[in-house]
Amino acid sequence: MSVISMGFKERLKELRTKKGLTQEALAASLDIPESTIRRLESSDEGLPRRERLERIADFFGVKIDYLLGRTNDPSPSDTSDNKSQPDELTSILYHKWDKLDERRRKQALKLIDILEQEADEENNKE
Repeated sequence: MSVISMGFKERLKELRTKKGLTQEALAASLDIPESTIRRLESSDEGLPRRERLERIADFFGVKIDYLLGRTNDPSPSDTSDNKSQPDELTSILYHKWDKLDERRRKQALKLIDILEQEADEENNKE
């Protein structure tokens, strides 16, 4: 299998086996159920929630984009080129945004407005 065509499940399995870990050991290290690791390595359905995705990337010392198969560079972002490329959370947001239809995009923007207002209110309390 070409590295370029690797998706999340292949990357996860490759990283785990390179570290010499069983699915059970990885699950214990990440404090998540072993059944979740089995599912993530075998299913094309969905991705782990953001917190788990970050935990997996941190554990292996790789970019989230590498786990998702969007880059072949596993090394974490260095600060020298952060201005020219979006951070990993922004990349995930763009990826999810592209999957939304117009109506849901408008709903998402309304939710962002609400979150901004809440943040402003919290900052004004301080």
